[in-house]
Amino acid sequence: MSGPGEASGSERIAAAFTAARADGGRAALMPYLMAGYPDLDTSREIARAYVEGGADLIELGIPFSDPLADGPVIHAADVAALAAGATVTDALGVVRAVDDGVPVVIMCYANLILARGLERFADLLADVGASGLIVPDLPLEEAPATRAALDARGLALVPLAAPTTPDQRLARIGASARGFVYTVSVTGTTGERDANDETLPEMLRRVRAHTDLPVAAGFGIGTPAQAAAAARAGADGVIIGSRLVRAAGETASPSRALRALVGEFAAALAS
Repeated sequence: MSGPGEASGSERIAAAFTAARADGGRAALMPYLMAGYPDLDTSREIARAYVEGGADLIELGIPFSDPLADGPVIHAADVAALAAGATVTDALGVVRAVDDGVPVVIMCYANLILARGLERFADLLADVGASGLIVPDLPLEEAPATRAALDARGLALVPLAAPTTPDQRLARIGASARGFVYTVSVTGTTGERDANDETLPEMLRRVRAHTDLPVAAGFGIGTPAQAAAAARAGADGVIIGSRLVRAAGETASPSRALRALVGEFAAALAS
C-alpha cells in the first residue's frame, strides 16, 4: 500500500500514459517479460534493459504450467522458468529491479492467486511495488473481489477486451476497468503475426467508446512497424510480448539484445 505522499500503483500507470502523450502524442510502450526466464538474474537484467531501451511500463509474467492465453513462445518460457525453479515469490521480486518511474503490471493466472489467497497475494503485489494486475482467466463476473482487494491497496485490476466481446459487455468492462483496458488485437493466443488484424482500428474505437482510461493493444504485435501501425490505429499503448521473449532465448547476451530491440520499438512509436 502506498504511504503518505506516495503515488498509488493506479496513479503511476496513469502518469506513464500521460507522459507518453505529452511526448509528442506518442503511444506508451509496454514490453512483456517472463519472470525467471531464462533465469531469475537474467530476467532482472532484462527488466532494467527494458527501462534503458525506452519502456514506459512493463508487463511482468509470472510462470504458470497451463498458460491458456499464451502461444508457444511464451508457453515454452513458462515451462523453462518453472523447470529452473522460479517460484511466485521469486518472480514477483523481479519488480524490485525496475526503476520506480516505470510502473510494472503483473500478468498472472487465477490459480496462482487462489492458491495463496486473494488478500495475501494483493499484499505481495503491494510489497514488491507492483502497480497493477492482469488476470486473463478471471471472468468479469468473478472479478469484484479481486478488484476490491487491489483498490484497497491502490493497485489496478486491468481487464481484457477481445474482438469477440459484444458492446454490452464492453460497457461493463469499461465501467469497472482500472489503469487501462488491455485490448486483444486478434482472436486467439499470444504470438507474432505477419500483420496487424485489419479490424484493430474498429476494435479500438469500440473499446474507447466505453471507457475514459487509456486503451492499449496487445497480442500479435511483433515488429516496430506493427507497433507504429497499432498506434496510428488509435492505441494509447502498445504491448510487445512473444517477439521479446523469443529474443531472450536466442542470444547469449539477452539484456544487451533486448535493450536494443526495445529501443527499436520505442523509436518506431516516437516517429
